[in-house]
Amino acid sequence: MTSLLDPFLANTHIGYFTMEMALRSEIHTYSGGLGVLGGDTARSCADLQIPVVFVTLASRQGYLRQEIDTLGCQIDHPDPWNPSDWATPLDAMVAIKMEDRSVWIRPWLYILTSPLGHAVPVILLDTDLEENSPIDREITDILYGGDDVYRLKQETVLGIGGVRILQALGFEIHTYHMNEGHAALLTTELLRRHRWPFAAVDCPDRLYDKEPVLQSCIFTTHTPVQAGHDQFPYEVVRRVLGDFIELEELKHYAGLDACNMTQLALNLSGYINGVARRHAEITRQMFPGYSVRSVTNGVHTPTWAHRAFARLYHSYFREWSLEPEVLARVDRIDDAEIWGAHAEAKGDLIAYIKQQTDIAFDPEVALIGFARRMTSYKRPDLVFSDMNRLRAICRRHPFQMVWAGKAHPHDLEGKRLIEQINGHIRELGADVRMAFLPNYDLDVAARLVSGADIWLNTPLPPFEASGTSGMKAAINGVLNLSVLDGWWIEGWIEDVTGWAIGTDTASENGGHANDLYDKLESKVLPLYYNDRAGWIEMMKQTIGKLAAYFHSQRMMRRYATEAYLR
Repeated sequence: MTSLLDPFLANTHIGYFTMEMALRSEIHTYSGGLGVLGGDTARSCADLQIPVVFVTLASRQGYLRQEIDTLGCQIDHPDPWNPSDWATPLDAMVAIKMEDRSVWIRPWLYILTSPLGHAVPVILLDTDLEENSPIDREITDILYGGDDVYRLKQETVLGIGGVRILQALGFEIHTYHMNEGHAALLTTELLRRHRWPFAAVDCPDRLYDKEPVLQSCIFTTHTPVQAGHDQFPYEVVRRVLGDFIELEELKHYAGLDACNMTQLALNLSGYINGVARRHAEITRQMFPGYSVRSVTNGVHTPTWAHRAFARLYHSYFREWSLEPEVLARVDRIDDAEIWGAHAEAKGDLIAYIKQQTDIAFDPEVALIGFARRMTSYKRPDLVFSDMNRLRAICRRHPFQMVWAGKAHPHDLEGKRLIEQINGHIRELGADVRMAFLPNYDLDVAARLVSGADIWLNTPLPPFEASGTSGMKAAINGVLNLSVLDGWWIEGWIEDVTGWAIGTDTASENGGHANDLYDKLESKVLPLYYNDRAGWIEMMKQTIGKLAAYFHSQRMMRRYATEAYLR
Protein backbone atom coordinates (compact mmCIF):
# COMPACT_ATOMS: atom_id res chain seq x y z
CA MET A 1 0.00 0.00 0.00
CA THR A 2 1.40 3.39 -1.02
CA SER A 3 2.17 5.81 1.81
CA LEU A 4 2.47 9.59 1.70
CA LEU A 5 5.95 9.09 3.15
CA ASP A 6 7.17 6.75 0.41
CA PRO A 7 8.72 9.51 -1.73
CA PHE A 8 10.85 10.61 1.24
CA LEU A 9 11.95 7.42 3.00
CA ALA A 10 14.71 6.19 0.71
CA ASN A 11 16.79 9.37 0.53
CA THR A 12 15.97 11.34 3.68
CA HIS A 13 18.71 10.77 6.27
CA ILE A 14 18.75 14.15 8.06
CA GLY A 15 16.39 14.98 10.92
CA TYR A 16 15.89 18.62 11.95
CA PHE A 17 14.45 18.92 15.47
CA THR A 18 12.90 22.14 16.76
CA MET A 19 10.37 22.90 19.50
CA GLU A 20 8.49 25.31 17.24
CA MET A 21 7.97 25.77 13.52
CA ALA A 22 6.15 28.44 11.52
CA LEU A 23 4.58 26.65 8.58
CA ARG A 24 1.68 29.03 7.99
CA SER A 25 -0.37 31.45 10.07
CA GLU A 26 -3.23 29.00 10.51
CA ILE A 27 -0.91 26.39 12.09
CA HIS A 28 -0.13 27.75 15.55
CA THR A 29 3.08 25.81 16.20
CA TYR A 30 5.39 28.81 16.62
CA SER A 31 5.95 31.77 18.90
CA GLY A 32 8.73 33.78 17.28
CA GLY A 33 12.14 33.78 15.67
CA LEU A 34 13.13 30.14 16.26
CA GLY A 35 9.91 28.90 14.70
CA VAL A 36 10.01 31.34 11.79
CA LEU A 37 13.60 30.29 11.09
CA GLY A 38 12.51 26.64 11.12
CA GLY A 39 9.83 27.36 8.55
CA ASP A 40 12.23 29.26 6.31
CA THR A 41 14.75 26.44 6.67
CA ALA A 42 12.16 23.90 5.51
CA ARG A 43 11.20 26.08 2.54
CA SER A 44 14.80 26.35 1.43
CA CYS A 45 15.35 22.62 1.87
CA ALA A 46 12.37 22.03 -0.40
CA ASP A 47 13.68 24.55 -2.96
CA LEU A 48 17.19 23.08 -2.94
CA GLN A 49 16.10 19.43 -2.67
CA ILE A 50 18.06 18.92 0.56
CA PRO A 51 16.66 15.65 2.00
CA VAL A 52 15.59 16.70 5.51
CA VAL A 53 12.65 15.57 7.65
CA PHE A 54 11.50 18.14 10.22
CA VAL A 55 10.27 17.16 13.68
CA THR A 56 8.32 19.45 16.00
CA LEU A 57 5.35 19.40 18.39
CA ALA A 58 1.71 19.65 17.35
CA SER A 59 1.04 22.38 19.98
CA ARG A 60 -2.73 22.02 19.58
CA GLN A 61 -3.49 25.04 21.82
CA GLY A 62 -0.83 27.17 20.16
CA TYR A 63 1.31 29.77 21.91
CA LEU A 64 -1.13 32.58 22.67
CA ARG A 65 -3.69 34.74 20.95
CA GLN A 66 -3.02 38.30 22.03
CA GLU A 67 -5.73 40.80 22.86
CA ILE A 68 -4.88 44.40 23.80
CA ASP A 69 -7.46 45.83 26.21
CA THR A 70 -8.56 49.46 26.53
CA LEU A 71 -5.68 50.16 28.94
CA GLY A 72 -3.11 48.79 26.49
CA CYS A 73 -2.47 45.59 28.44
CA GLN A 74 -1.92 42.18 26.86
CA ILE A 75 -4.62 39.61 27.58
CA ASP A 76 -3.63 36.00 26.87
CA HIS A 77 -5.99 33.60 25.15
CA PRO A 78 -5.47 30.04 23.90
CA ASP A 79 -4.83 29.88 20.18
CA PRO A 80 -6.07 26.42 19.18
CA TRP A 81 -5.81 24.83 15.78
CA ASN A 82 -6.95 21.46 14.51
CA PRO A 83 -4.16 19.30 13.03
CA SER A 84 -6.68 17.43 10.87
CA ASP A 85 -7.39 20.67 8.97
CA TRP A 86 -3.84 20.83 7.62
CA ALA A 87 -2.02 17.57 8.32
CA THR A 88 -2.52 13.84 7.85
CA PRO A 89 -2.37 11.32 10.73
CA LEU A 90 0.18 8.57 10.17
CA ASP A 91 -0.28 4.93 11.09
CA ALA A 92 2.43 4.71 13.72
CA MET A 93 2.63 5.24 17.44
CA VAL A 94 5.48 4.97 19.92
CA ALA A 95 5.49 5.01 23.70
CA ILE A 96 7.80 6.61 26.26
CA LYS A 97 7.65 5.83 29.95
CA MET A 98 7.18 9.05 31.91
CA GLU A 99 6.27 9.15 35.61
CA ASP A 100 5.97 5.34 35.41
CA ARG A 101 3.24 5.62 32.77
CA SER A 102 3.43 4.75 29.11
CA VAL A 103 2.84 7.95 27.13
CA TRP A 104 1.86 7.29 23.53
CA ILE A 105 2.85 9.64 20.70
CA ARG A 106 1.26 9.82 17.28
CA PRO A 107 2.72 11.70 14.31
CA TRP A 108 0.91 13.98 11.91
CA LEU A 109 2.40 14.67 8.49
CA TYR A 110 2.49 18.10 6.89
CA ILE A 111 4.11 18.18 3.46
CA LEU A 112 5.74 21.51 2.66
CA THR A 113 5.97 21.89 -1.10
CA SER A 114 8.16 24.37 -2.92
CA PRO A 115 6.74 26.31 -5.90
CA LEU A 116 9.54 24.55 -7.80
CA GLY A 117 7.76 21.25 -7.20
CA HIS A 118 9.98 19.67 -4.55
CA ALA A 119 8.81 18.89 -1.01
CA VAL A 120 9.96 18.06 2.52
CA PRO A 121 8.02 16.24 5.25
CA VAL A 122 7.23 17.84 8.60
CA ILE A 123 6.33 15.49 11.47
CA LEU A 124 4.11 16.98 14.20
CA LEU A 125 4.21 14.98 17.46
CA ASP A 126 0.92 14.64 19.32
CA THR A 127 0.00 13.01 22.67
CA ASP A 128 -3.72 13.84 22.56
CA LEU A 129 -4.68 10.18 22.24
CA GLU A 130 -7.33 7.99 23.89
CA GLU A 131 -4.56 5.63 25.00
CA ASN A 132 -3.11 8.32 27.28
CA SER A 133 -4.25 9.59 30.65
CA PRO A 134 -5.92 13.02 30.64
CA ILE A 135 -2.80 14.71 32.00
CA ASP A 136 -0.59 13.12 29.35
CA ARG A 137 -2.96 14.06 26.53
CA GLU A 138 -2.09 17.70 27.32
CA ILE A 139 1.70 17.38 26.96
CA THR A 140 1.75 18.63 23.37
CA ASP A 141 -0.95 21.27 23.88
CA ILE A 142 0.69 24.58 24.82
CA LEU A 143 3.92 25.78 23.25
CA TYR A 144 6.36 26.81 26.02
CA GLY A 145 3.65 26.38 28.61
CA GLY A 146 3.52 24.97 32.12
CA ASP A 147 6.09 24.30 34.82
CA ASP A 148 9.39 22.41 34.78
CA VAL A 149 7.66 19.03 34.78
CA TYR A 150 5.45 19.96 31.83
CA ARG A 151 8.37 21.43 29.87
CA LEU A 152 10.58 18.40 30.51
CA LYS A 153 7.80 16.13 29.31
CA GLN A 154 7.52 18.19 26.12
CA GLU A 155 11.27 17.99 25.55
CA THR A 156 11.15 14.25 26.18
CA VAL A 157 8.46 13.88 23.53
CA LEU A 158 10.44 16.01 21.08
CA GLY A 159 13.87 14.43 21.64
CA ILE A 160 13.31 10.81 22.61
CA GLY A 161 9.87 10.49 21.03
CA GLY A 162 11.01 12.19 17.83
CA VAL A 163 13.86 9.72 17.31
CA ARG A 164 11.57 6.76 17.93
CA ILE A 165 8.83 8.08 15.65
CA LEU A 166 11.22 8.56 12.75
CA GLN A 167 12.45 5.00 13.19
CA ALA A 168 8.90 3.67 13.43
CA LEU A 169 7.95 5.48 10.23
CA GLY A 170 10.82 3.86 8.35
CA PHE A 171 13.35 6.71 8.19
CA GLU A 172 17.03 5.81 8.48
CA ILE A 173 18.44 8.96 10.04
CA HIS A 174 22.20 9.45 10.01
CA THR A 175 22.28 13.11 11.08
CA TYR A 176 20.28 14.69 13.90
CA HIS A 177 20.21 18.51 13.84
CA MET A 178 19.13 19.94 17.21
CA ASN A 179 17.99 23.54 17.23
CA GLU A 180 18.34 24.85 20.76
CA GLY A 181 18.62 22.45 23.68
CA HIS A 182 14.91 21.54 23.63
CA ALA A 183 15.65 18.36 21.66
CA ALA A 184 18.86 17.46 23.51
CA LEU A 185 17.39 14.32 25.10
CA LEU A 186 17.60 12.69 21.70
CA THR A 187 21.29 12.22 22.48
CA THR A 188 20.38 9.96 25.41
CA GLU A 189 18.19 7.82 23.16
CA LEU A 190 21.14 7.48 20.77
CA LEU A 191 23.57 6.77 23.62
CA ARG A 192 21.42 3.87 24.77
CA ARG A 193 21.95 2.25 21.39
CA HIS A 194 25.71 2.23 21.95
CA ARG A 195 26.28 0.67 25.34
CA TRP A 196 29.75 -0.75 25.80
CA PRO A 197 29.79 -4.56 25.68
CA PHE A 198 30.21 -5.97 29.16
CA ALA A 199 33.74 -7.13 28.38
CA ALA A 200 34.87 -3.85 26.85
CA VAL A 201 36.84 -1.68 29.24
CA ASP A 202 38.11 0.93 26.76
CA CYS A 203 36.33 3.57 28.83
CA PRO A 204 35.73 2.03 32.24
CA ASP A 205 34.09 5.11 33.78
CA ARG A 206 31.48 5.45 31.03
CA LEU A 207 28.67 3.06 30.21
CA TYR A 208 28.13 4.17 26.62
CA ASP A 209 30.22 4.79 23.52
CA LYS A 210 29.65 8.45 22.68
CA GLU A 211 31.62 8.50 19.41
CA PRO A 212 28.75 7.32 17.17
CA VAL A 213 26.53 9.96 18.83
CA LEU A 214 29.08 12.70 18.20
CA GLN A 215 29.27 11.67 14.56
CA SER A 216 25.48 11.82 14.23
CA CYS A 217 24.61 15.02 16.09
CA ILE A 218 24.67 18.69 15.12
CA PHE A 219 23.75 21.39 17.61
CA THR A 220 22.77 24.94 16.72
CA THR A 221 22.38 27.28 19.67
CA HIS A 222 20.15 30.28 19.06
CA THR A 223 20.46 32.39 22.20
CA PRO A 224 23.18 34.15 24.20
CA VAL A 225 20.72 34.76 27.05
CA GLN A 226 21.38 32.49 30.04
CA ALA A 227 17.67 32.19 30.78
CA GLY A 228 17.19 30.77 27.30
CA HIS A 229 19.17 27.63 28.17
CA ASP A 230 16.80 25.15 29.78
CA GLN A 231 17.90 23.56 33.05
CA PHE A 232 15.93 21.00 35.04
CA PRO A 233 16.53 19.87 38.64
CA TYR A 234 17.60 16.25 38.72
CA GLU A 235 14.72 15.37 41.02
CA VAL A 236 12.40 16.50 38.19
CA VAL A 237 14.41 14.46 35.69
CA ARG A 238 14.21 11.40 37.93
CA ARG A 239 10.47 11.92 38.45
CA VAL A 240 9.75 12.19 34.72
CA LEU A 241 12.30 9.81 33.18
CA GLY A 242 12.87 7.34 35.99
CA ASP A 243 15.78 5.06 35.13
CA PHE A 244 15.68 5.78 31.39
CA ILE A 245 19.38 6.60 31.60
CA GLU A 246 21.69 6.27 34.57
CA LEU A 247 21.79 9.50 36.56
CA GLU A 248 25.59 9.59 36.84
CA GLU A 249 25.89 9.14 33.10
CA LEU A 250 23.48 12.01 32.47
CA LYS A 251 25.30 14.26 34.96
CA HIS A 252 28.58 13.60 33.16
CA TYR A 253 27.17 15.21 30.00
CA ALA A 254 24.51 17.60 31.30
CA GLY A 255 26.17 19.03 34.42
CA LEU A 256 26.42 18.11 38.09
CA ASP A 257 24.04 20.68 39.56
CA ALA A 258 21.14 20.51 37.11
CA CYS A 259 20.32 18.93 33.78
CA ASN A 260 21.45 21.67 31.41
CA MET A 261 20.04 20.86 27.99
CA THR A 262 22.50 23.11 26.18
CA GLN A 263 25.44 21.46 27.92
CA LEU A 264 24.03 18.02 27.09
CA ALA A 265 23.81 18.95 23.42
CA LEU A 266 27.27 20.56 23.41
CA ASN A 267 28.90 17.46 24.90
CA LEU A 268 27.32 15.03 22.47
CA SER A 269 27.47 16.94 19.18
CA GLY A 270 30.30 16.68 16.69
CA TYR A 271 29.37 19.97 15.02
CA ILE A 272 28.29 23.05 16.98
CA ASN A 273 27.43 26.48 15.66
CA GLY A 274 26.00 29.84 16.58
CA VAL A 275 23.72 31.82 14.29
CA ALA A 276 25.94 34.86 13.67
CA ARG A 277 29.66 35.54 13.99
CA ARG A 278 29.27 37.57 17.16
CA HIS A 279 26.89 34.99 18.62
CA ALA A 280 29.47 32.24 18.07
CA GLU A 281 32.04 34.36 19.94
CA ILE A 282 29.62 34.91 22.85
CA THR A 283 28.80 31.20 22.95
CA ARG A 284 32.49 30.30 23.17
CA GLN A 285 32.76 32.70 26.12
CA MET A 286 29.67 31.26 27.83
CA PHE A 287 30.75 27.65 27.25
CA PRO A 288 34.56 27.64 27.06
CA GLY A 289 36.32 24.64 25.64
CA TYR A 290 33.93 23.91 22.78
CA SER A 291 34.60 24.48 19.10
CA VAL A 292 31.69 26.71 18.08
CA ARG A 293 31.46 27.72 14.43
CA SER A 294 29.13 30.29 12.95
CA VAL A 295 26.49 30.00 10.25
CA THR A 296 24.71 33.32 10.09
CA ASN A 297 20.96 32.99 9.74
CA GLY A 298 19.06 33.86 6.62
CA VAL A 299 15.45 34.26 5.54
CA HIS A 300 13.45 32.70 2.71
CA THR A 301 13.44 35.45 0.13
CA PRO A 302 10.26 34.60 -1.84
CA THR A 303 8.27 34.16 1.38
CA TRP A 304 9.11 37.64 2.68
CA ALA A 305 9.14 39.67 -0.54
CA HIS A 306 5.95 41.71 -0.95
CA ARG A 307 4.09 40.73 -4.10
CA ALA A 308 5.05 44.04 -5.73
CA PHE A 309 8.75 43.33 -5.20
CA ALA A 310 8.28 39.68 -6.20
CA ARG A 311 6.79 40.81 -9.52
CA LEU A 312 9.56 43.32 -10.00
CA TYR A 313 12.36 40.88 -9.23
CA HIS A 314 10.82 38.23 -11.44
CA SER A 315 10.68 40.62 -14.38
CA TYR A 316 14.43 41.22 -14.15
CA PHE A 317 15.82 38.03 -12.59
CA ARG A 318 13.70 34.94 -13.19
CA GLU A 319 15.98 32.83 -11.00
CA TRP A 320 15.80 35.18 -7.99
CA SER A 321 13.71 32.90 -5.75
CA LEU A 322 16.12 29.97 -6.01
CA GLU A 323 19.26 32.09 -6.29
CA PRO A 324 18.71 35.33 -4.36
CA GLU A 325 22.37 36.19 -5.05
CA VAL A 326 21.23 37.67 -8.36
CA LEU A 327 19.66 40.56 -6.43
CA ALA A 328 23.19 41.95 -6.26
CA ARG A 329 22.40 43.21 -9.77
CA VAL A 330 19.52 45.35 -8.48
CA ASP A 331 21.12 48.43 -10.11
CA ARG A 332 19.53 47.25 -13.36
CA ILE A 333 16.12 48.18 -11.95
CA ASP A 334 14.91 51.73 -12.51
CA ASP A 335 14.48 53.93 -9.43
CA ALA A 336 10.83 54.61 -10.23
CA GLU A 337 10.07 50.89 -10.28
CA ILE A 338 11.72 50.39 -6.87
CA TRP A 339 9.78 53.29 -5.40
CA GLY A 340 6.55 52.13 -7.00
CA ALA A 341 6.87 48.66 -5.47
CA HIS A 342 7.62 50.20 -2.09
CA ALA A 343 4.64 52.55 -2.35
CA GLU A 344 2.35 49.58 -3.01
CA ALA A 345 3.73 47.69 0.01
CA LYS A 346 3.46 50.76 2.23
CA GLY A 347 -0.10 51.37 1.09
CA ASP A 348 -1.05 47.82 2.03
CA LEU A 349 0.41 48.25 5.51
CA ILE A 350 -1.33 51.59 6.05
CA ALA A 351 -4.66 50.08 4.97
CA TYR A 352 -4.13 47.21 7.43
CA ILE A 353 -3.29 49.60 10.28
CA LYS A 354 -6.49 51.51 9.56
CA GLN A 355 -8.50 48.29 9.48
CA GLN A 356 -7.08 47.00 12.79
CA THR A 357 -6.79 50.21 14.83
CA ASP A 358 -8.85 52.85 13.01
CA ILE A 359 -5.73 55.06 12.96
CA ALA A 360 -5.07 56.72 9.60
CA PHE A 361 -1.40 56.81 8.66
CA ASP A 362 -0.13 59.16 5.95
CA PRO A 363 1.63 57.52 2.96
CA GLU A 364 3.80 60.63 2.51
CA VAL A 365 5.19 60.54 6.06
CA ALA A 366 8.18 58.38 7.01
CA LEU A 367 6.98 55.20 8.68
CA ILE A 368 9.10 53.42 11.30
CA GLY A 369 8.37 49.78 12.09
CA PHE A 370 9.19 47.86 15.27
CA ALA A 371 8.00 44.26 15.68
CA ARG A 372 9.48 41.39 17.66
CA ARG A 373 9.04 39.44 20.87
CA MET A 374 8.30 41.86 23.67
CA THR A 375 10.87 41.25 26.37
CA SER A 376 13.20 43.49 28.33
CA TYR A 377 16.49 42.90 26.48
CA LYS A 378 14.84 43.89 23.19
CA ARG A 379 14.28 47.36 24.75
CA PRO A 380 11.12 48.23 22.82
CA ASP A 381 10.77 51.29 25.05
CA LEU A 382 14.16 52.80 24.15
CA VAL A 383 12.68 55.22 21.64
CA PHE A 384 10.56 56.75 24.45
CA SER A 385 13.58 57.62 26.62
CA ASP A 386 13.14 61.38 26.03
CA MET A 387 9.56 62.22 25.08
CA ASN A 388 10.23 65.92 24.61
CA ARG A 389 13.06 65.25 22.19
CA LEU A 390 10.91 62.74 20.32
CA ARG A 391 8.23 65.39 19.90
CA ALA A 392 10.80 67.97 18.77
CA ILE A 393 12.20 65.63 16.12
CA CYS A 394 8.71 64.89 14.83
CA ARG A 395 7.88 68.61 14.57
CA ARG A 396 10.99 69.16 12.46
CA HIS A 397 10.84 65.91 10.46
CA PRO A 398 7.45 64.20 10.78
CA PHE A 399 7.42 60.45 11.27
CA GLN A 400 4.89 57.83 12.30
CA MET A 401 5.49 54.49 13.98
CA VAL A 402 3.83 51.07 14.14
CA TRP A 403 4.45 48.38 16.76
CA ALA A 404 3.68 44.68 17.14
CA GLY A 405 4.82 41.86 19.38
CA LYS A 406 3.73 39.38 22.03
CA ALA A 407 5.08 38.81 25.53
CA HIS A 408 5.33 35.30 26.92
CA PRO A 409 2.42 34.67 29.32
CA HIS A 410 4.87 34.39 32.24
CA ASP A 411 6.99 37.41 31.22
CA LEU A 412 5.52 40.08 33.47
CA GLU A 413 8.17 42.61 32.47
CA GLY A 414 7.36 42.03 28.79
CA LYS A 415 3.69 42.61 29.51
CA ARG A 416 4.54 45.77 31.42
CA LEU A 417 6.47 47.04 28.39
CA ILE A 418 3.45 46.49 26.14
CA GLU A 419 1.28 48.44 28.58
CA GLN A 420 3.88 51.23 28.72
CA ILE A 421 4.21 51.43 24.94
CA ASN A 422 0.46 51.75 24.55
CA GLY A 423 0.45 54.39 27.26
CA HIS A 424 3.13 56.37 25.41
CA ILE A 425 1.16 56.02 22.18
CA ARG A 426 -1.86 57.62 23.87
CA GLU A 427 0.32 60.32 25.44
CA LEU A 428 1.93 61.23 22.11
CA GLY A 429 -1.30 60.98 20.17
CA ALA A 430 -1.53 64.69 19.33
CA ASP A 431 2.14 64.97 18.35
CA VAL A 432 3.37 61.63 16.91
CA ARG A 433 1.05 59.24 15.11
CA MET A 434 1.59 55.69 16.43
CA ALA A 435 -0.28 52.38 16.50
CA PHE A 436 0.12 48.96 18.13
CA LEU A 437 -1.06 46.00 16.04
CA PRO A 438 -2.38 43.09 18.17
CA ASN A 439 -1.72 39.38 17.71
CA TYR A 440 1.60 39.50 15.87
CA ASP A 441 1.93 36.50 13.52
CA LEU A 442 3.41 35.55 10.14
CA ASP A 443 0.89 37.59 8.16
CA VAL A 444 1.28 40.71 10.31
CA ALA A 445 5.07 40.36 10.15
CA ALA A 446 5.03 40.15 6.36
CA ARG A 447 3.00 43.38 6.14
CA LEU A 448 5.31 45.21 8.54
CA VAL A 449 8.69 44.23 7.09
CA SER A 450 7.57 45.19 3.60
CA GLY A 451 5.52 48.31 4.32
CA ALA A 452 7.72 50.31 6.68
CA ASP A 453 10.26 52.85 5.43
CA ILE A 454 12.64 52.31 8.36
CA TRP A 455 13.11 49.15 10.42
CA LEU A 456 14.07 49.86 14.04
CA ASN A 457 15.89 47.34 16.26
CA THR A 458 17.17 48.26 19.73
CA PRO A 459 18.40 45.15 21.64
CA LEU A 460 20.88 45.39 24.49
CA PRO A 461 24.17 43.90 23.22
CA PRO A 462 25.21 41.12 23.23
CA PHE A 463 21.80 39.49 23.77
CA GLU A 464 20.61 39.43 20.15
CA ALA A 465 21.86 36.09 18.80
CA SER A 466 21.07 36.95 15.20
CA GLY A 467 17.69 38.54 14.54
CA THR A 468 16.09 38.08 11.14
CA SER A 469 13.35 40.72 10.87
CA GLY A 470 15.84 43.23 9.48
CA MET A 471 16.82 40.72 6.79
CA LYS A 472 13.17 40.41 5.77
CA ALA A 473 12.90 44.19 5.64
CA ALA A 474 15.99 44.37 3.41
CA ILE A 475 14.33 42.13 0.80
CA ASN A 476 11.76 44.91 0.40
CA GLY A 477 14.25 47.76 0.36
CA VAL A 478 13.34 48.84 3.89
CA LEU A 479 16.32 50.52 5.57
CA ASN A 480 17.63 49.26 8.91
CA LEU A 481 18.29 51.54 11.88
CA SER A 482 19.67 49.14 14.44
CA VAL A 483 21.91 48.60 17.42
CA LEU A 484 25.06 46.76 16.36
CA ASP A 485 24.34 43.25 17.52
CA GLY A 486 23.59 39.87 15.95
CA TRP A 487 23.52 39.81 12.15
CA TRP A 488 23.59 43.60 11.81
CA ILE A 489 27.29 43.70 12.73
CA GLU A 490 27.90 41.75 9.51
CA GLY A 491 25.38 43.60 7.34
CA TRP A 492 25.89 47.19 8.41
CA ILE A 493 27.70 49.72 6.23
CA GLU A 494 26.94 53.19 7.57
CA ASP A 495 24.96 55.38 5.15
CA VAL A 496 25.04 52.55 2.60
CA THR A 497 22.93 49.62 3.89
CA GLY A 498 21.44 51.53 6.82
CA TRP A 499 22.55 53.09 10.09
CA ALA A 500 23.99 51.88 13.38
CA ILE A 501 22.78 52.96 16.80
CA GLY A 502 25.83 53.33 19.05
CA THR A 503 28.71 50.86 19.05
CA ASP A 504 28.76 47.07 19.16
CA THR A 505 29.22 46.94 22.93
CA ALA A 506 26.70 47.19 25.74
CA SER A 507 25.43 50.68 26.45
CA GLU A 508 23.24 52.27 29.03
CA ASN A 509 19.86 53.16 27.62
CA GLY A 510 20.77 56.83 27.57
CA GLY A 511 23.75 56.37 25.27
CA HIS A 512 21.85 54.34 22.70
CA ALA A 513 18.76 56.54 23.00
CA ASN A 514 20.74 59.70 22.30
CA ASP A 515 22.41 58.11 19.29
CA LEU A 516 19.02 56.91 18.03
CA TYR A 517 17.65 60.45 18.25
CA ASP A 518 20.78 61.90 16.63
CA LYS A 519 20.56 59.49 13.69
CA LEU A 520 16.86 60.15 13.16
CA GLU A 521 17.31 63.91 13.34
CA SER A 522 20.53 64.37 11.39
CA LYS A 523 20.64 61.50 8.89
CA VAL A 524 17.62 59.27 8.47
CA LEU A 525 14.68 61.66 8.25
CA PRO A 526 16.50 64.45 6.36
CA LEU A 527 17.52 61.92 3.71
CA TYR A 528 13.96 60.64 3.42
CA TYR A 529 12.48 64.11 2.88
CA ASN A 530 15.28 65.99 1.11
CA ASP A 531 16.96 63.44 -1.15
CA ARG A 532 14.57 60.88 -2.62
CA ALA A 533 17.19 59.71 -5.14
CA GLY A 534 19.66 59.15 -2.30
CA TRP A 535 17.05 57.22 -0.33
CA ILE A 536 16.27 54.95 -3.27
CA GLU A 537 20.00 54.40 -3.82
CA MET A 538 20.23 53.15 -0.23
CA MET A 539 17.21 50.91 -0.87
CA LYS A 540 19.09 49.40 -3.79
CA GLN A 541 22.22 48.98 -1.69
CA THR A 542 20.24 47.21 1.03
CA ILE A 543 18.70 44.85 -1.54
CA GLY A 544 21.96 44.25 -3.40
CA LYS A 545 24.22 43.82 -0.36
CA LEU A 546 21.86 42.41 2.29
CA ALA A 547 18.97 40.61 0.58
CA ALA A 548 21.44 39.06 -1.86
CA TYR A 549 23.40 37.48 1.01
CA PHE A 550 21.32 37.05 4.19
CA HIS A 551 18.96 34.42 2.80
CA SER A 552 18.18 30.87 3.84
CA GLN A 553 19.34 29.40 0.52
CA ARG A 554 22.90 30.46 1.39
CA MET A 555 22.41 29.35 4.99
CA MET A 556 21.24 25.86 4.00
CA ARG A 557 23.98 25.40 1.42
CA ARG A 558 26.45 26.04 4.24
CA TYR A 559 24.76 23.59 6.59
CA ALA A 560 24.65 21.00 3.82
CA THR A 561 28.32 21.28 2.91
CA GLU A 562 29.85 21.99 6.33
CA ALA A 563 27.60 20.10 8.77
CA TYR A 564 25.48 17.51 7.01
CA LEU A 565 28.26 16.17 4.76
CA ARG A 566 30.94 15.91 7.46
